[in-house]
Amino acid sequence: MSQRLKYNELAPKAYASLVALGHYINTATALEPSLLGFVYLRSSILNGCGFCIGMHTAELKHHHEPQSRIDAVAHWQNSDAFTLRERAALAWADAITNIQSTHASDADYAAVNEFFDGKDLADLTFAIAQINAWNRLGIAFALEWDPPKQHAEEKTDEVAVVDDDGGKVAED
Repeated sequence: MSQRLKYNELAPKAYASLVALGHYINTATALEPSLLGFVYLRSSILNGCGFCIGMHTAELKHHHEPQSRIDAVAHWQNSDAFTLRERAALAWADAITNIQSTHASDADYAAVNEFFDGKDLADLTFAIAQINAWNRLGIAFALEWDPPKQHAEEKTDEVAVVDDDGGKVAED
């Protein structure tokens, strides 16, 4: 299936606002790049956004995350691949992404609040809200992941930056 419409061209101010939120998350927060990548990948898996799954998998590889940890995101609850902080972020991503069924319960909030508080928790929640918005756009308009083409002399494990990331997901 080909892309249904070019939403970024038809609504450039809305698109720019989401890009600006991503820039904020990547430049003005203390959230680790890999933690963000795991949260983005987890939400994308839950939502079934193939474009975002491909992109965030590539970004995690670029951050030298082992394939075993990337693969474990799909079933993180049954894996010991993640730190307690990462597990709290993944659980919060599940709760926020599935908000219609979880309603971000007091128990969910208490669990994430053990590892994230104040600004960090607000920033994590904005990051989850942002990836859910991108997932919905990607699914609604049938975006397909097409990894950036690379020059033969470049290393194959490097990916191009899709949008400004403030250096958190950029070439080394």
